[in-house]
Amino acid sequence: MQEPIQHTDEKADDQKDAAGQYGLDDEIVQNIQDAIEDGKTEYIKATLEEWHSADIADLIEQLRPKLRSSFLDIMEGRIDPDVYSDLDENVRDELVEEMEPAEIAAVISELEVDDAVDVLEDLEEEERQEVLSAIPVEDRAAIEEGLSYDEDSAGRLMQRDLIAVPEYWSIGQTIDFLRDTEDLPDEFYEIFVVDPRHRPVGTIPLNRAMRAKRDVAVRDIMDDEQKLIPVDMDQEEVAYLFQQYRLASAAVINPGGMLIGVITVDDIVDVISEEAEEDLLLLAGVSEDDLFETALDTARTRFPWLLINLFTAMAASIAISMFDATLEAIIALAVLMPIAASMGGNAGTQTLTVAVRALATKELTPANMSRILSKEMIVAGLNGSFFAVVIGCIAWGWFGNPLIGLVIAMAMVVNILVAGTVGMLVPYTLDKLNIDPAVASSVFVTTTTDIVGFVAFLGLATLVLI
Repeated sequence: MQEPIQHTDEKADDQKDAAGQYGLDDEIVQNIQDAIEDGKTEYIKATLEEWHSADIADLIEQLRPKLRSSFLDIMEGRIDPDVYSDLDENVRDELVEEMEPAEIAAVISELEVDDAVDVLEDLEEEERQEVLSAIPVEDRAAIEEGLSYDEDSAGRLMQRDLIAVPEYWSIGQTIDFLRDTEDLPDEFYEIFVVDPRHRPVGTIPLNRAMRAKRDVAVRDIMDDEQKLIPVDMDQEEVAYLFQQYRLASAAVINPGGMLIGVITVDDIVDVISEEAEEDLLLLAGVSEDDLFETALDTARTRFPWLLINLFTAMAASIAISMFDATLEAIIALAVLMPIAASMGGNAGTQTLTVAVRALATKELTPANMSRILSKEMIVAGLNGSFFAVVIGCIAWGWFGNPLIGLVIAMAMVVNILVAGTVGMLVPYTLDKLNIDPAVASSVFVTTTTDIVGFVAFLGLATLVLI
């Protein structure tokens, strides 16, 4: 039987050596499921005693849905509230729906404000107010403030607990303040220095504060260069700042410039992962991660994109119908036709994926667009030429007609060149129009490469062979 995942240094090393990697495997999940069904509560409690909240969240997600509530009943009083912030959103909503408002309030009260907001935001308004009324007034005010900000803004990410000291203090006063204050943040990386109006004027990294002598003035050792984040800044922009400038934390300010919160790098890791996942899903025509949704909900969210693809496929079919006489005369064209279109589609998808990600990381800009576009066209020309020779020779040998090989080769070059160009221009143009390029780019690119592939191939065949 597999040992539970443990997180003290020595036990973690033993676990990693035994399993080869961190995480769950089928055996431990099956053991826990069997124990739930058999009522072996003491085994479950003992097994999970030292598990990290993220591992317990993974376990809950992998349990059969009908066993999740039973598992929570068994582990009542032993589940770290952080488990709820680590859970997949769909699974968390499912579990929260089965909880009483008082139970939800007890969990919320133990979470960081940003995590508490994530749990509350999907509740019905009436239930949300009932939960909030059961939370202590001080915590409730902070959570309500968090809910007032836009979903993907810095205000939703920020933590209200931070260390801020006036610029006229000494390091000794600052250290004494840290020692005498009981309600310090669980984690912080720097001390913020503020002016009398509580506007941030600098920061002091903790390592520098600990090394300085007590009589040194805060203003003498602070960094007055800092990246300030407006409370309404989009989380994707915040993530870019952290990546670009290697920030561990950053101050959040209100429209008046006052310090109201802090964002730390652990929150940004989640944002980067979410944004990358969102782009990937949107490129595939999936609006969100639906792994744990019901079959009906999943079908409903995927339906619109499939409907759009149906109409784009019809457009490609109309293009083919314009050359029905050519197809009737030379049957070999029907066999070869999908090759030109599919190769163009794949080439376009490659360029599109690179372009969307480059736009998200601000690596594709008006300043370098023409240079990168030229490079992509050269790449498309090289690949198109190579595969044109390959497929041209294959088609010649297959059907014994060099002209058929020539037609498919020329169509291949044309379509891959168009695919490379469109794959770069479409997301760039959509971005300039303030439309998320990940949402609509794939539809435009796929449709264009299909139509161009068919028209180029059949049009050249009409000119050369008929």
